[in-house]
Amino acid sequence: MEQKLNVEGSRIKKSKAQWSTKTLVRMAMFIAMSGIGAMIKIPSPTGTVALDSAAGFYVALALGFKEAAIVAALGHMFSGLTVGFSLTLPLHILIAVQMAFYVIAFRWIVDKFNLVVGVIGATILNGVLAPALFIPFFGTPFFVAMVIPLTVASFINILLATFIYKSMERKGITSNG
Repeated sequence: MEQKLNVEGSRIKKSKAQWSTKTLVRMAMFIAMSGIGAMIKIPSPTGTVALDSAAGFYVALALGFKEAAIVAALGHMFSGLTVGFSLTLPLHILIAVQMAFYVIAFRWIVDKFNLVVGVIGATILNGVLAPALFIPFFGTPFFVAMVIPLTVASFINILLATFIYKSMERKGITSNG
């Protein structure tokens, strides 16, 4: 295998960390889907609860956890942007990081156990733990107001992602190929 030379004449090593063009295009498509989902709102006090994370949960199953983390984080940022970052930009960035963690955890749970346990576990993480982590900022009333809409939205997002993934898998259509 011949290595290419750069302008200075030194060898260029191909990094294994690089994504293929095909993967980047797929990620862009799912990021766009997250943006569309961010506009499909579930009523909540913050206005940010939406169908923005379905694409991230799907990508966790179809492509992998790194790609899913980026899609889910950007999906939440789109959702926050649609309401003017109602919880402030720093807190929405924190939520985006949480969303990246939740899709990674979803993939890990599915790999370690199964899809049903993954759906339940990720719903609890995103629907219950996420608002609980904001008790220090906004108190228990915020948690009480957010837990039901966020749990419902989490379940819908995860179930939608899982249903689409399993449907495509049954038809022999995968995102890995």
